[in-house]
Amino acid sequence: MSDVTTDQALSGGVGGAAALEPLLRDVLAALAEGARRRAGPLPAGTPGELAVEVARAFASEGGGLTALTELLAYGSADPADPFCAAHLHCPPLAVAVAADLAVSALNPSLDSWDQAPAATALETSLLAELADLVGFGSAAAGVLTSGGTESNLMGLMLARDAVVGRAAGDRVELAGLPGRGPAGSARPRVFASEAAHFSVRRAAALLGLGEEAVVAVPADRELRMDAGALAGALGASVRRGELPVAVVATAGTTDTGAIDPLRACAALAAEHGAWLHVDAAYGGGALLSDRLAPLLDGLALADSVSLDWHKLGWQPAAAGVFLVRRAETYASLARRAAYLNPADDEEAGYPSLLGYSLRTTRRADAFKIVVTLRTLGRAGLGRLVEACHDLARHGAAAVRAHRRLELHADPVLTAFLFRYVPADPARSDEVNAGLRRRLLREGRAVVGRTELPGSGPGRVRLKLTLLNPYATPADLDRLVATVAAAGEAEELAP
Repeated sequence: MSDVTTDQALSGGVGGAAALEPLLRDVLAALAEGARRRAGPLPAGTPGELAVEVARAFASEGGGLTALTELLAYGSADPADPFCAAHLHCPPLAVAVAADLAVSALNPSLDSWDQAPAATALETSLLAELADLVGFGSAAAGVLTSGGTESNLMGLMLARDAVVGRAAGDRVELAGLPGRGPAGSARPRVFASEAAHFSVRRAAALLGLGEEAVVAVPADRELRMDAGALAGALGASVRRGELPVAVVATAGTTDTGAIDPLRACAALAAEHGAWLHVDAAYGGGALLSDRLAPLLDGLALADSVSLDWHKLGWQPAAAGVFLVRRAETYASLARRAAYLNPADDEEAGYPSLLGYSLRTTRRADAFKIVVTLRTLGRAGLGRLVEACHDLARHGAAAVRAHRRLELHADPVLTAFLFRYVPADPARSDEVNAGLRRRLLREGRAVVGRTELPGSGPGRVRLKLTLLNPYATPADLDRLVATVAAAGEAEELAP
């Protein structure tokens, strides 16, 4: 154990490096020991058994940084293990982790310039670069967020304020649009694919629109929004005297990576005076790849966009980004706090980012993204995206070739759905759900599980989400074989 005392532990001040160095050696050694004990993608055993071990360590007064770090490493699902492939949960790049440490040590907060002078300028520069990557012009604005859920909430909030009326109570007249009177006289509606992220409904509820305001638009077999169905839903809504507030298009659904028809969504939103928000939390990583960027054609037509660099960007969480095409649409978020952003400070050239976020205290999460971009560049990150895309295609081919597995659809990005096919089709859901838990219990693999839209049996699917660019095709072959073997064992289990 390190003998650094509490008095020496002010990491950002005088002697900060001397305080951190021995502690970091302890942490690195404990991480290695915890991973050695785990010996797989996650610890074997049941949740209850792990909880007992955690409770024992929690209650121990002899514990501390080293012991608890070892426990955390042992009890983690390790996204760097090739057999940990269930979720949009990436293994972070070492350079990004190191950059994140610098932020933790200095602890800047982005709610005022005098708490984060350099970090304020860095975030502003990063957002301009990412807006250009999306295809927005110089009038764009944005902010770093905790992820897609917060970004989607912001997109719908600004949509509500722009279409229904400003938060201060102003009304926006929508004269000339068929079937509408003044804003506020019609029930608001948000249109999103039935495969859209659950945070869209949650955001509608939080904003006072109500979950029932979200109209679920049918999707095709690959879970891509049906543009014809969207047109029909918008038209029917207007005929009922409702107010289309927003169309939420998804660029990279969590289950299949499907990308909605962005240009068609943009045209229909514009036709009905609705805001277009694109949830590209997953698929936004395709912008880094020359091969995959064309999949996001039409993204620049959005009014707002969500991006997550803790998915296909290999950043430690959180590294969400929210962008709007026109900075003036941010007006309803503007706030003045005399102790943070007094007007005379801003007039004197001291900028404030307070009016761009739902949060006050806010970490300098832009720093690790900037460091990563300057270290690897778009081309280097693009190669990592394409490596994961190649792995997904290889894994899908391995599933297709296996006699007991059934592929749902070819991967669009880096994820795909499949299932084990038991001899008795009526047991399909039971066996697939059970084999996944068997793999977790044995500590052998972390495989995703979801359900296809619809009703009745046969909807449960397994999912591989491949975000480890250093996994190999051989790793994928072994993982697919492991899943199939677990299916056979589960099928034969009493």
